[in-house]
Amino acid sequence: MKKFLFSAALAAGLLATPSVADAALGDQTLKVGHRNSDVKELQEYLKSEGYHSGAIDGVFGPVTASSLKSFQRAKSIGVDGVAGPITFSKMNLGSNSSSSSVSSNSSGSSSSSVSSSLRRGDRGSEVSSLQSTLKSKGFYNSYVDGVFGPVTDAAVKDFQRAAGIGVDGVVGPVTRKALSSNVTASSGNSSSSSSSNSSTVAGVSTGSSSAVVETGKQYMGTPYVWGGTTPSGFDCSGFVQYVMNQHGVKTKRTVAQMWTQVSKVSNPSVGDVVFYETRTGPSHMGFYVGNGKFLHAGASTGVTISDMKSSYWKSRYIGAGRF
Repeated sequence: MKKFLFSAALAAGLLATPSVADAALGDQTLKVGHRNSDVKELQEYLKSEGYHSGAIDGVFGPVTASSLKSFQRAKSIGVDGVAGPITFSKMNLGSNSSSSSVSSNSSGSSSSSVSSSLRRGDRGSEVSSLQSTLKSKGFYNSYVDGVFGPVTDAAVKDFQRAAGIGVDGVVGPVTRKALSSNVTASSGNSSSSSSSNSSTVAGVSTGSSSAVVETGKQYMGTPYVWGGTTPSGFDCSGFVQYVMNQHGVKTKRTVAQMWTQVSKVSNPSVGDVVFYETRTGPSHMGFYVGNGKFLHAGASTGVTISDMKSSYWKSRYIGAGRF
């Protein structure tokens, strides 16, 4: 009887091993195999920031690990799929409660829900709120997608310039206060704003296109969706179209159509588009990022960077072009 009880206790202990004690998110390291409410909170956070499309079940499996790696990659920290101190520090967990409180108590002003410092590389609902506010004031004319990329950064700087405050592209207390004022593109220094925007677009469209690549990299980890044209899911041409539109360049919709739209180049430069024949005719594309690599929305990978010299891509390459 004692032997049976000991065996049962040992088995129960082994089965419970993958589960760690519940605590506040950020108080303990989380990794594949863990099951608890902290993992569920992590999944909810990643989903709210646009990195996780899997189940919210409190089980840290391969899908959650992949979502976390996408977050880590976007934050330029070690990509290991383990939620530890460095990863948690990038989540601004301490501001979550105040953020939701401000948002829920909003009286209708979109700027009121911007409650913490925001800067280039951030994602989430607060960035969307910032973009909406800048759009309503005439400083931002792109998509409200919750991604603080180069276009949002330029819009923030234009607003700061018009408001007569420090121009650093960071939305801190001074900028947040100014966002609640009546400063608009027409009432502020609109000529500065328009010249800044036009020079950015001109820079992109004339071949100085590193900004295009930088914008595209903001969406690494976004899942592949057939026919997708938004950050919730892209196909390869939808991804290129979306990124180019962020820089004021209107493109056609399909790979074949863009193949006829671009000016062909013999050797691609950073920001040019590269084309592949994965079916009959031009059927896949992405942005050249340098060093023989390209950024694209792959059917099995989502938005990622691949090696053009790999046997698969090298044999299917058909050329490059420039918008």
